[in-house]
Amino acid sequence: MAKIDLIVRRAKLDGKEVDIFVSKGKIVEVKKSAETIDAGDAKVEEAFGLTVMASMTDVHVHLREPGFEYKEDVESGLRAAAWGGFSNILCMANTKPVNDDDSVTKLMLEQARKFWPKGPRLFPIGALTKGLKGEELAPMAELAEAGCAAFSNDGVPVKSTELFRRAMEYASDWDKVVIDHCEDPYMGVAAGVNEGVVSSRLGLPAQPDMAEALQVARDVLLAEYLELPIHLAHISCRKSLDLIRFAKERGVKVTAETAPHYLVLTEDYLENEATEYDTNAKVNPPLRTLDDQNAMLEGLNDGTIDCLATDHAPHAAHEKETEFDVAPCGITGLDTALSVTWQLVKDGKLKKEAFTRAWTTAPCEIFKLPVNTFQPGDPADFFLFDEAEEWTVEPQALHSKGKNTPLLGTTLKGRVKTHFIQGKKIV
Repeated sequence: MAKIDLIVRRAKLDGKEVDIFVSKGKIVEVKKSAETIDAGDAKVEEAFGLTVMASMTDVHVHLREPGFEYKEDVESGLRAAAWGGFSNILCMANTKPVNDDDSVTKLMLEQARKFWPKGPRLFPIGALTKGLKGEELAPMAELAEAGCAAFSNDGVPVKSTELFRRAMEYASDWDKVVIDHCEDPYMGVAAGVNEGVVSSRLGLPAQPDMAEALQVARDVLLAEYLELPIHLAHISCRKSLDLIRFAKERGVKVTAETAPHYLVLTEDYLENEATEYDTNAKVNPPLRTLDDQNAMLEGLNDGTIDCLATDHAPHAAHEKETEFDVAPCGITGLDTALSVTWQLVKDGKLKKEAFTRAWTTAPCEIFKLPVNTFQPGDPADFFLFDEAEEWTVEPQALHSKGKNTPLLGTTLKGRVKTHFIQGKKIV
């Protein structure tokens, strides 16, 4: 057996108390906890019966650096990720300048190594088109060589289907997946509220679910025609889910994610007396109906929706403290995602297998990232989690610079107490 350098004692894994043996950053063995052990020179971490979970992966965050460091930077974003239970983070390209140049990619990676050398790991997403303008492809080869893990025009969907097709083809040359933010570019763009009875009562310009589903249809047809993979970001409505399910049944290489806020909030939040017109709930795509929320849970549980992703989008307070129709879209999620989605498991709404798949194995399989399944040889990426600890979502309780979440004031249950990445304690 390899020389053990870390032993985590008496951790609860799938309801059983276990000891975890780690050597050189990898899992060596997980076995029933013993009364006594000979630890030798190994460092021993006592879990005291806390739950141990494999570290999670978030394939959709906005870290804002370079250009918008007052909202978030790589250091603060990875701090929120570390305390949120994430070992792998994919960050979008809508920085300033846009990540359409390898110098921007390298800067992001340098900042990650400088502030969080032991992880969480940062994987930049390169822009599909120069300046996210949808006119000319970005230098995808250079971006891939610099370390980009995927490509996306997130937030600014490519209008030209021909250009989008070429982008998918070039990305495949580098064995990379294109992530698409599905939004018809002419229909209620970034309105931040769902079109329906609620938007009518509030008198707000709105976006119908059709705006998302139309782009989903285009993308799955392209993926089928080209026989190439496509990953669909933050799916929010039943119409999209039905299209994805039908495409998967035909063997189309389509994968999809949804975000925690679509699982616990609906458009009704915006007309509650206490939260009416709350700009912290303005998000793109918008919060949908209860039926859409149920559809997302169904999709996660049956595997139609592969992944969960936070779409962590921090903004400064002064940017959200304005009229609803001019406020920017975005909700932060790295700090709250684990507590929110684990509660869904405890409530019986989300299967535990789906939770594990959506936060760990599926995103890592799609984007070829390291993942821990507690098997020998896996990276020793895991955290100790106090399922019983209650905490209130207050600005000072969040590690992200961004405090723009409609969950402010809510009491959640469950917090990360210790987090190891490749066997090294990071928090």
